[in-house]
Amino acid sequence: MKYRVALQKSKEGYSVSVPGLPGCWSQGSSEKEALDNIRDAVREYLAVVDEQLRGEDVREIEVTA
Repeated sequence: MKYRVALQKSKEGYSVSVPGLPGCWSQGSSEKEALDNIRDAVREYLAVVDEQLRGEDVREIEVTA
């Protein structure tokens, strides 16, 4: 699955967020480290969402552009 991320460079390194997943963000001292860290953050974010939805009537839909 692919997600768009927003990278911002600063003096300390890079911060990165996922606009499609509110509150999902990470950082790293290099662009590569920030992107590796956001991959882990997305996995953890989705695991929490799955746990919160356990037992609910959840469906998937396809959206085409």
